[in-house]
Formats: sequence, C-alpha cells, structure tokens
Amino acid sequence: MTAPEPAPAPEPTPHAADPEALTTPPPDVATLGALRASGWRSIPVAEEMRRNAAVRIGGGRPLVEGVLGFETTVLPQLENAVLAGHDVILLGERGQAKTRLIRSLVGLLDEWLPVVAHSEINDDPFHPVSRFARDVVAEQGDAAPIAWVHRSQRYGEKLATPDTSIADLIGEVDPIRVAEGRYLSDELTIHYGLVPRLNRGIFAVNELPDLAERIQVGLLNVLEERDVQIRGHRVRLPLDIVLVATANPEDYTNRGRIITPLKDRFGAQIRTHYPPDAATELRIVESEAQLPDPAVEDAGSSVPTLVMPDFMAEIVAELSQLARESPHLNQRSGVSVRLTIANYETLAANAVRRALRNGEPDAVPRVSDLPSLVSSTQGKVEVETLEEGREEALFSQLAAAATLLVFRRRVVLEDPKALVAAFTEETVVHAGDDLPAAAYAETLAKIPALAGAVSKLTGGSEDPGVVASAVELVLEGLHLTKRLNKEAAGTRATYRGRG
Repeated sequence: MTAPEPAPAPEPTPHAADPEALTTPPPDVATLGALRASGWRSIPVAEEMRRNAAVRIGGGRPLVEGVLGFETTVLPQLENAVLAGHDVILLGERGQAKTRLIRSLVGLLDEWLPVVAHSEINDDPFHPVSRFARDVVAEQGDAAPIAWVHRSQRYGEKLATPDTSIADLIGEVDPIRVAEGRYLSDELTIHYGLVPRLNRGIFAVNELPDLAERIQVGLLNVLEERDVQIRGHRVRLPLDIVLVATANPEDYTNRGRIITPLKDRFGAQIRTHYPPDAATELRIVESEAQLPDPAVEDAGSSVPTLVMPDFMAEIVAELSQLARESPHLNQRSGVSVRLTIANYETLAANAVRRALRNGEPDAVPRVSDLPSLVSSTQGKVEVETLEEGREEALFSQLAAAATLLVFRRRVVLEDPKALVAAFTEETVVHAGDDLPAAAYAETLAKIPALAGAVSKLTGGSEDPGVVASAVELVLEGLHLTKRLNKEAAGTRATYRGRG
C-alpha cells in the first residue's frame, strides 16, 4: 500500500497556543506499541478541554489570557460552556475580541497529540477513521508509525463567504491521485477539506450567517450525522471536533440566515460587548497600541520620547464611549475597540511629528492634536444619513464632548472667577498643534492665574510638553464651559475673554 503524500503542516495560528509551552519537545514515542505501553489514553477533544480548563480555574488562572473587560460577564459563561463540553457561538458587533477569544481556546488543548504518521485527518492511533490510517494499523499493528501534532496545528478558522464551497470545508476528489492510477471508487482519491483535517481539534467559523444554506447543511451533516458524500463517495467520518463560531447579533437573530438544525447544535450562545467604561478601554489600548520606539534610530536621529498624559488618553477612550451612544452613528455596525487603538496611535504620531519638526526631545499630545484623529476615525464608523461633509463636524462634536467630560473630571479651579477675569479684552492666547512647548510657558507668564489648575493637572511636573498639554486642556475646558471665546482656523486656535 502506498501512503498518500502527507499534507503540509499548517502554520501555527497567532495567539493560539500558550507561549510558555512552545519550547517543550514532543514525546519520544514513535510506534503504536510504544504509545500503548506509555499509558497514554485517548479522550474526546471536549473532554480534553474540560480537563485543562478545570486545572486553570482551580488554580485561579483565567480561562484565556490577554482578554480584558470580560472577567465578570463573558468569561464565566465561556467557562461554563467549556466545562459542559458545548459547542459555542459568540454574538457581538465588530471589534469585541470574538476571534481572539476563540483562538485563545487552543491553550486548553494538550500541547502534543499522537496521530497515525502521514494521516491527513489526525487519526487517533487507537481508533483510526480514514481508510489510509485503518490500513496502516491493520497491516503493521504495534509497529505502525506515530507522529506528534502540536496544539497550534489543531485549530483552524474559516471566514464564511458566499463563495465557500463543500470542497473547501469537507473535501473533493483529487484528480492527481486519479491520474496516478487509482479508481474513482477508491476512498484514497479523496482530498479532505478543512473540517476533516481539523479532526481532534477546534474548528471556528467567523461570521457564520454568511455561509450559504447548502454549505451549512453539509457542515451539519459531517458534524452531526458523522458522514459525508464527496462526488458519489459516501464516507463515514466520525470526526471529533469542537465547533465555535462568531456572528453579528442582527444577522444571527433577526434575518433567519442560520438553518435551524445548525443553530440548535450550539450548546452555548454567548453575547460579547464593548468595554463598559473608559478605564477598561484604556487598559486594552495600552496592551495593543503600537507606539513609536525612541530606541529606534534612523539616519543618526532618534525618535522623540512619547509622553502620553493621562488626561489625553482618557479623552481618546471617552470619545469611543460617546460614539457608541451617538444616534448619528450606525450602532448595528458597532464602534470597534480598534477605533480607540487607532486614535491613540494617531494622537501619538501627531505629537511625534510636531516634536521632530520643532526639535524637541519629548512628544506630548495636546487637545490641538485631536483634529488629526479624523483620518483614523472615518473608516471605522458608519455615519447615519447626514449631509455630505458632515462627518468631520460630527467628529468635532464627539471630541469636544469627550474633552469636556475629562475637563470636569480632572481640572480643579480654585477661583474660576479670578481666572476668567484674567482674560481681559486685550488678552489673547494662541494654541495649535504646530506650536513649540516653550510657547505655553509664555502663556503661563502672561496669565499667572492658570498656574494653579495646570500644576494640579500635571501633578507638579515641569516638563514643558506636559505643561503645554495641560494648558491647552484648561483653555479648551474654559471655552467649552462658556467662560472663554475661541476662534479656530484649522489646527490653530485663539482664546480670549468673553467681555
């Protein structure tokens, strides 16, 4: 008997496996007899995940690593689903970490799994499923060769699209194997699709409602009835797979785009959500944002050191929180956390650009940098029916509302009347994203009444960039609370008294 060409090993899925275990070599067991003698026991995938989840939960460790904001909502439900051995569907809008949650489940698999060597569908050496593996075990017995598969290769996901075919998911007759002399009736002519190749693993479908109904039927058939027809072959495939899927709630619940038997297969339906508050959103941003690295040097000049004031980071997070409540944005589409991350990175980049042009060692974002976030916002939100060109005006309103929230939370004005009175008709203060930090020291010298509020906002820091950022927040807050007038032209602004 000639073995079919072994399938190329899939690339490890990002974030799929526990990094601590990647250096552990596979067990030194190479034959079925040695595997039997080692005492290894075959168990279903759901039981394997349940066992490893119990160890994590009992040890006080989170079920999945690196997912923030779900500790008291989503994760307890996911723990229940895994402990119950259920297939799971996650319902949520875009940017709610659904895919990350699913990929993290691979960490609940054993690190190494024994399979019949050269098996295309990870055949269990004790209970082979494919014709090839059954023949190998029958002919060679305890001498049958064993290979070890890492858990990162036991996970696969498919983005559901209307053109997804049965051949993609289940399989197709391989014309090359037919050309080599095999009969069409020979089961060894079958080239298995993604689902059989993930036997004894986790199969994920992203955006399940986009899968055509006839494909859903084929998927259900192989997962539930355990058999499949490929070009006239009726192949019995008792696959061992944990099925996980994601969907938008509107598509899943309202449009009826899921066949009822497949919907009924999911034992757990878990609703995800966006970060409940700005603080949680910031924790996610700080762990995900890719910021300029001052250690990187280019042509002999290093990148300025980024200093992100807490109040500026809060404005970015509050902007996203307000966007999720805005009636002018399509909430069915959602406002992804990726918006917050992109805005945070853009805010930092604009500050770095200013520092480079002004020759300053530190890059500190300011309120005048907020207009730069239009480019990173427009592609991530869907505006409801508005006149052409109104998107920027809507963004400005959201940015102003976020700034006002942070101003009221952060800024303490000991004597507001005296501060406002310091702005006489002749007093004019300029601000802008191109002004050097030193310009704001002159503002403080001109209006000493600002010093108290600025000092409390900066925590006593005398860093020129941080002071400049604090001055802008106080000025903008005084304008938004109708204590100062503001004339804006592009990224430049002029503040003056209302008298």
